[in-house]
Order: sequence, then structure tokens, then C-alpha cells
Amino acid sequence: MKNLKVKCSPLIINIFCFLLFIWIYGLLIISFPIDSFVSAQSATQTIRGRVIDSESKFPLPGAHVALITDTAHFSGAATDEEGAFRIENVPLGRQTIKVSFLGYKQAVIANIIVTAGKEVVLNIELEEAVVTVGTVEIIAIKRNEVMNEMSTVSAKAFTVEETERYAGSRGDPARMASNFAGVTGADDSRNDIVVRGNSPLSILWRLEGIPIPNPNHFAISGSQGGPVSILNNKVLASSDFFTGAFPAEFGNSTAAVFDLRMRSGNNEKHEFNGQLGFLGTELSAEGPVSREKKSSYLLNYRYSTLDLFSFAGIKIGTSAIPRYQDAAFKLNFPGKNSAFSLFGIGGMSKITILVHEQKPDEMEIYGENDRDQYFNSGMGVAGLNYTRSFSSNTFGKFTAAYSTEQQHAYHELIYYTRDSTGKNIIDEKDVYKFDSLVPILDYTYTIGKASASLSVNHKLSPKHILKGGVNIDEYFFNLIDSVYNHAPAYDWKTRWDYNGTALLLQPYVQLKYKISDQLTFNAGLHSQYFSNGSLSPVEPRLGVRWSMSKKQIFGAGAGLHSQLQPLYTYYYRIPDGQGGYALHNRKMDFTKSWHSVVSYDYLFFDNLRMKAEGYYQYLYNVPVTIKPSTFSLINQGSGFARFFPDSLENTGTGLNYGIDFTLEKFFSKKYFFMATASLYDSRYRGSDGILRDTDFKGDYAFNFLGSREFRLGKKSAFAMGAKITYAGNKRYGPVDTLASQINQEIIYIDSLRNTMQMPDYFRIDLKINIRLNALKVTHEIGLDLVNILNRKNVLKLTYAPNPPPGENPLTYDHIEEVPQLGFLPIFYYKVDF
Repeated sequence: MKNLKVKCSPLIINIFCFLLFIWIYGLLIISFPIDSFVSAQSATQTIRGRVIDSESKFPLPGAHVALITDTAHFSGAATDEEGAFRIENVPLGRQTIKVSFLGYKQAVIANIIVTAGKEVVLNIELEEAVVTVGTVEIIAIKRNEVMNEMSTVSAKAFTVEETERYAGSRGDPARMASNFAGVTGADDSRNDIVVRGNSPLSILWRLEGIPIPNPNHFAISGSQGGPVSILNNKVLASSDFFTGAFPAEFGNSTAAVFDLRMRSGNNEKHEFNGQLGFLGTELSAEGPVSREKKSSYLLNYRYSTLDLFSFAGIKIGTSAIPRYQDAAFKLNFPGKNSAFSLFGIGGMSKITILVHEQKPDEMEIYGENDRDQYFNSGMGVAGLNYTRSFSSNTFGKFTAAYSTEQQHAYHELIYYTRDSTGKNIIDEKDVYKFDSLVPILDYTYTIGKASASLSVNHKLSPKHILKGGVNIDEYFFNLIDSVYNHAPAYDWKTRWDYNGTALLLQPYVQLKYKISDQLTFNAGLHSQYFSNGSLSPVEPRLGVRWSMSKKQIFGAGAGLHSQLQPLYTYYYRIPDGQGGYALHNRKMDFTKSWHSVVSYDYLFFDNLRMKAEGYYQYLYNVPVTIKPSTFSLINQGSGFARFFPDSLENTGTGLNYGIDFTLEKFFSKKYFFMATASLYDSRYRGSDGILRDTDFKGDYAFNFLGSREFRLGKKSAFAMGAKITYAGNKRYGPVDTLASQINQEIIYIDSLRNTMQMPDYFRIDLKINIRLNALKVTHEIGLDLVNILNRKNVLKLTYAPNPPPGENPLTYDHIEEVPQLGFLPIFYYKVDF
């Protein structure tokens, strides 16, 4: 019997998910009677964890951990010899913890979400004070404070809760970061981000201290974004995001760094999570490997929900079903003042776009309409991590990992024949029937990497902290690419055929000098060497942070940063004129960038602050064509396309400067909001010597987001959130219509590049979620309504080979606007138990 075929929109799919949830939830109600939710009124949970020194990671026995409940009642515990604490019978809801220890700054951790389904396990780091007489009265409220002790400006911590709380973020760290001042999205269908006018190529992703490949499904070689993140927020711990003048341990980036950490699983009890949603169906598990030795495991697996629907015979409106799956794990084995862990993440994705099977009234929402396309990609990282506190003053960390990434694409051009027996939907005369497929593109890029990272922190005194280390990456390349040439050659041209290795070496050293508890100075040196012939021997980094009063903080930072070019561009080959080929760009140097940042932070009240940052960035050594043109690598890096540069030289320059404002009301009294504004300029100079706007110059970006939480009884909650974005759009230039028609692709007038701008970008997102606590079980239902006004923001221009219905083929110029993502509802249901 044939499968039932039902053509559905994303809205219908989400309604289907919701009805499926109601069915599942009905089974839950039958299995767990309604009085189990009533019994949640008396349900409690445990908060436990460790308190350690922020520099040496040495445990702090005897620290006092106090719980401040909603009723202002104080209860708590003291840490044992391993720095561990436990507070039982904690009421469900949002809680606050205050931690104090003799000679250290007190810490207050607010808005800890306590649910029935999961224990709360915290790793709390305290900073030693310069003045050590008695318990220090300086209180560090742990809100958006970065984990990295050497940062002073342009840094922000983010938590799993934030990736879920912000409307439109979809649990994705990159999409969440687009809410921050100075950060904008490049494409609604992808999570590429533009940081202070820089290309998305300039982003560095690190996991457990190791640089990793692009952690996104359907990733194009050389890019740093994609449609769906492989990173799952259920396995991430609090992590850092840097947007400029970052500390000396970070290299190979000129714009921004995601420094991600994986959390360890619960080492005392087994806990599970299940989630069904539009973006994936997933399962998670964590628990003790050995309770006696306090070792633990953490596992997560996700599969594409759309592909599951396809298996069930439900057609979703396109035959190009995005198929993907990803997984993550961490095994943690702690010892006395040490820990050994194994970790890994990875994902595979595939899409097949068969345009030749389309009916006349159908058009695929992905890909190009003149060819069939087969594309798959994958990435994976697996490694080990060893940390040890050698003493109360010295801490060491060693990480080793192997990563791999692969992209494969195969295209077949569609040929049609004219059949006059039918009517064409365009001119109502002739209809074109499918005739044959001719292969035109076949490539496979595989890049492996063996990585090692070693770092040592040593506290010379409460005032002086020294940190040094080295990052080593050995690359293994296997790059194959061929394209078919039509008349008159009718043969295949090989553009890539390279198999080899390369080494990237990055040593660094940095010093933190706490002149007083109010004034801190950081200085560091970074060096970077690439075996293809690039060397940046000395990259200085400086930073200062001054707490002018209890309400005001001044910061400043500066530094030199360098970055490799997209790796595949080094090995693109052209004929050498002697019957062979030359790797004409193999000796490209690093792109380099000077960063300077000044910041001012003002705390109006305990929960309301304003922050302003001004920045100036000068880029040089940017690859541009030897032949005078407007091309610059500074404009590449967003979207699904590779680029094929001519011979390049490192003579281009760039300039980004602007000011970022943030007004943030931290979550209290059941609501929060954040308003950001960015005003900036972004320019570059190609080999033609003319100063122009970059592709990513939008001039301004404004965001407002907020959320309000409502109690449902004493232990459950309902929340509504919204996000409003208004920003300047990308730059472009006039189209050369004749050249576009001849080449069957869009061609711009080169000399007039970026003299025009797309219409302004505007979008409103809403988010609704309900959290229900039963006895030892927590249910959460959520709905993200992306672009609720269905505004057709313009993404780019494209060449359309066939006129749309109603257009005269003789006058049609074949140039069309490609809209960004329209209205998209994203439903999910998850359960913790």
C-alpha cells in the first residue's frame, strides 16, 4: 500500500507536533495521576557543587554557602576538604546563593532555576582579594561575568538558560549572541554572525580549550556558520564570548571567539531528558559511572524531526528533506585535586535537491533551479582533558583531541527538450520536457586535525597571576574538486587536487597584576606560526579594569591579532603555462588586526546596568587580487557558496570603528529586558586603491528583547518573551545585466561595488513556554514564533534563468530579490526526570 502523502507548511507541522504532544501528555496523565502535580507543591530539590579558587582551581574547604529563598529565609552549608557542599530540601523556582570565604571576595549567584526533574550542580570560583584581613566585603554578583580571568573588555558570559530564554535564539549560541551589542545576523536561514563589521569568517570556535571545525550542519568549507547548530545546549556549561581585544591565549581570529565548555554529568543520580520539536527529536542521559569514585557520564543524541516525518510519509512542502543527526558525550573521572575526562561532539547532514522531478507549479525552496544537487557534510571532535591543582597556587591543564570535517557535493545540469503538444506556464505556447542530466560539479573536501593544548596558571601572590601555554594544531588535507567545461572543450577541469599537511603553532604568556581590589592590569604576548610560511612573532595584548566606585567600572584593552585564511584557498591551483599547475596562493600570509576598546559600565540599581563600549579596529595584510580590482577576502564568508580567488597578495586593508550601548535589566521580580544599540562604520581598500564600504556595513543595529514570567501555582511557571530587531542591511552594487545573462549568474559592475544598500532589516519574534513541575519530573512546552509579521527582508540578488508567470520573456532582466526567512513557528516539548 502506498504511503499517504500530505503536503504541509511549517505551521501545519508544528500543529502536528502539538497534537502529538497532547497525545503523549495524555499518556503521562494516565500513568502519573493529576495528584502527582498537586504533590509537587511539597516537592523540593538539592543544590550541590564545589567552591574553588578562580586561579589555581584549588578547593576552598570551610567556605560558607548560603541559600536566600523567596521568603528571605537563609539556610546553607559549609564546604568540606574537597570544597564540596550540599543544600537539600531547596524549594522549586528561582533561587539565589551567596558564597563567602576568608580572604576572598564574596560571590552572589542569582536566578538559579530549581526544578523537580534535575539536581542543580554548581562549580563556583572565588577570587582571592588583595586585602586579606577578615572576610572581604567586596561582593561579586555573578551575572554575565566571564570565566576567563584575563579578560577586561568586550567579553560576555552566557548560560544554557540564556540560549533558551531569548526569543528567536532556538537554543543556538550563535543566534543568541546576535542579541548582543555589536553583533548582527548575516542570514536568517543560517547562524553566521557579523561582529563589529567583520566577516563571519573571522569567528573562532573553541571547545574545552581546543579550536574546532565549524560546528554546524550543512556547513560550507571555510565558513563558520550553518542552518542548524551541532552544539546542543544541554551538554554545555557556562561559556564565554569575546568580541574584541581578547586575552593572549586566543589566536587565529580577528573578530570574535566562542570559548565553550562542556559540563560534567550528575555523579550521584541518573537523570534523563527527552525532547520533541521542529528542529529535532532528541534524548539525553547522565549519571554516575561510580558513585564511590564520583565519576560520571553525559550523553546526548538528536535526529532531524523533518526526516522522521518523511519516514512516516508526511510531505512537508519540499522533496528536499534536510536530514541530519548529531551526538555529544563526556565521561568525567575526578581524582584528588585532579580530573580526567573524555569528550566529543559530532554531526552529519545530507540534502538531495532533485529539480528535474519538479512539476511546473513547484519550485524548490533550496538550491538553484537549473540543476540537481547532492550535498552532505559532517564534523566531529573527540578528545581527552586532564586538569590538576598542584598546590594552592598552581594549576595545570592539558587537552588533546582529533577533529575532522568533510563536505561533498555533486551537481548535474538539467537539459530540456521542447514539446509543442503542451502549454508552457510562462508564454502558454510551448512546454519544456525533461531530457537528460549532465554532471557538472564533483568535490570532496576532507580536513583532519590533531590538536594539543597545554596551560599552567601560577599565583605568584594575591596580586600577581602568571599564565602561559601553547596550542598546537597539525592539519591533514585531502581536497578534490572538478568542474565540467561545456563547449568548446567538453572536458573536466580539476581545480583542487591536494593531499598534504600543515602545522599551526601558538605559544602565549600573560600576567595579571591586581594593584588593588579595585584596579587590575593585564598584559600578554601571543605568537603564531603556520608552516606554509606565515609568522607573527610578537602580538602584544594589554588590558585594564578599574572599579571607580560600587556603581562604575572603567575598562580598556588593546592588542594585535592575526588569522589564517580559509584553509582550502591555500591549495586552489591554476595552470602554470608549462603544462603543469601552480598553487598560486599557498604562501598567503595571516590577516592582521589591531584592536583598541574603551568601556564604561554603570550600575543604576542592583539589577539594572548600562554599558557603553567604543572601539577602533585596523586590519591589514588582507588578501586582495594582484590585478587591480575591488575583491578582498574581507567581504567573504556568509552563505552557502565557496569562492575561487585569482592570484592574491596581502596588501589590502580594512577599518571598523563604532560604539555599542547596552541597557540591561537582569532577571528579578519575574522579568528581564535588554536593549542594545550599535552605530558603526566598516570600510576596506582593495587592490584598486579605492576606499569602499564592506559588504557587511549596515551602519546601525537596534535590538530589544525581554521576558515576563508568571507563576502557575507555587512551583510551575509560564513565560512570554519577545525580540524586536531593526538594522541596516548589506551593501551591494549595480548589476551588469548583459554580463549576467551571458554567464547565467549574477554579475555586478565591479567599479561600483557596494555603492547601494538593501532595504533596512526589521523582524519581531515571540517566545512562549510553560514549565510544569511534578514529583521528580519537569515538563516544558515551548513555541518560538520567528518573524511573526512575515516580513520579506531582502537577503541578496540572484540570477533567475526562467521568467516567473506573467513576465514577458523579452523584457525580463532575470534579476530577482531573494527574501530572508519568512514566518516560522518552532514548537518543542521536553521532559526531565
